[in-house]
Amino acid sequence: PQAAADRIAQEGHAAAVRTALTRVLGDRWAGAWVDGPQADLVVATTDASAARTITAHGGRATVVRHSLKALDRAKDALDRVSADAAPEATPLWYVDVRANTVVVRSADTARTEAFLNRSGVDRALVRVEPATTAPRPLADLHGGDAYYIDNAARCSIGFPVSQNGQPGFVSAGHCGQPGSNATAADGSSIGTFQGSTFPGNDWSWVAANPGWTAQPQVNDYAGGVVTVGGSTEQSIGGSVCRSGSTTGWHCGTVEEQNATVNYQEGSVYGVTRTTVCAEPGDSGGSFISGNQAQGVTSGGSGDCTSGGETFFQPVNPILSTYGLTLATG
Repeated sequence: PQAAADRIAQEGHAAAVRTALTRVLGDRWAGAWVDGPQADLVVATTDASAARTITAHGGRATVVRHSLKALDRAKDALDRVSADAAPEATPLWYVDVRANTVVVRSADTARTEAFLNRSGVDRALVRVEPATTAPRPLADLHGGDAYYIDNAARCSIGFPVSQNGQPGFVSAGHCGQPGSNATAADGSSIGTFQGSTFPGNDWSWVAANPGWTAQPQVNDYAGGVVTVGGSTEQSIGGSVCRSGSTTGWHCGTVEEQNATVNYQEGSVYGVTRTTVCAEPGDSGGSFISGNQAQGVTSGGSGDCTSGGETFFQPVNPILSTYGLTLATG
């Protein structure tokens, strides 16, 4: 427990340093991640002369060829092409800051090559990897608790929120459409979906009926709760845990941010890829690092028996889109 607490504190410090160096380095910034048992912050830069600045801030510098802006532009080019017709042959693409490249997963080499050619992306920025499984959405007031949509499909609560004093919660967009009813496991009505987007994004928010209180807590499925303290974004390589109504509490690491995942229903942009497992019904549930809210479960591949990867939609864009305030304590 003490080692875990120390790790959380170290990762929190790394996040603060990362934010500061993003501003200082500007166009020379190429991303950052935490590494090793002490959660050392590794900072990539295109400028060797910036190493002294990085070290002075407490980071460990590594010099790379491409800036994060250049890699993001390449990924954006792929996103623009996919907006017209999501390519089934390429289920996932993302910026891998640790490898300083854009990774494109491919289930069909010829079709992936055609997709890359249509995008006009600089191939020096791209690495194609084989795709062995296809991700899927995981659909079948504490974060992680179960709720039902129109008394049918089940999802999980992301984080309790409020809008101008109106309590509610955020969840995944594929869980329900505006006007859909959300009910508790006992059949009692929780509230109504006010906003929902899927695909493109995968987020929603539900306004709760009178009598429901937005508690700043996430179910840890061990008889307790984790109190939410804020929503500072975790670093790549940092630890993250997920709460969901099918498989409970599982943890892993943040692998990539701002990824694009291509479900059968269409592409979803800006998701974070993790090593955490999940299964149908966990959709919408909480991702949290320490006491900092990270996002809501979108989809993934694999399961919690064999392992897999899961994507979450970051929470801060959801809050800003709907003008919501995260419940904290």
